[in-house]
Amino acid sequence: MPRPSLRAEQKQQTRQALMGAARNLMEGGRGFGSLSLREVARAAGIVPTGFYRHFADMDELGLALVAEVGETFRETIRQVRRHEFEMHGIIDASVRIFLAAVTANHAQFLFLAREQYGGSLPVRQAIAALRQRITDDLAADLKLMNRMSQLDDAALSVLADLVVKTVFATLPELIDPPAPGQPTHLSAEAKIIQQLRFIMIGGKHWHGLGKPGG
Repeated sequence: MPRPSLRAEQKQQTRQALMGAARNLMEGGRGFGSLSLREVARAAGIVPTGFYRHFADMDELGLALVAEVGETFRETIRQVRRHEFEMHGIIDASVRIFLAAVTANHAQFLFLAREQYGGSLPVRQAIAALRQRITDDLAADLKLMNRMSQLDDAALSVLADLVVKTVFATLPELIDPPAPGQPTHLSAEAKIIQQLRFIMIGGKHWHGLGKPGG
């Protein structure tokens, strides 16, 4: 009989194969909600009954995919944190690091871009929770940077929420290839850099929630 550690390794490999099969099917243009358990199992090279050794149903598989891209997303943010930038350069550097992560993990971010508005309620809720965790992390970072000292925690949370929602909303454009002959200033990368600059510059001059001039 296989050693327990080997069995665990084989189980993890099959679990990853199922997740990879779902991602591959979605890269072909399918939404997660349109995938069936049988076709995912078949694409992973296992019988449908084998699926249940790893996931209770397709929604649980979807939640695993959210957790996977969530870790990739948050690791990317940690890479940004490890760099010390001045405010005028942090946007450009952050976008470059983020785009490199999107390129290296295309299938994961494609899933995230599509399924934030997809047909599976548990998956949408998990993505919303991930977005909130990222927002909370960013708000804490903005407070530590102390470049908007006039803003209290509530105002920083609003600012962070706008940044994160802008990034999530732009994901489909960042993933899709640009239209032929598209002007450089209309590229997804250029637009998100300008949008984030606009938010950050506005934040530096904002007085906060419910304050005169706010």
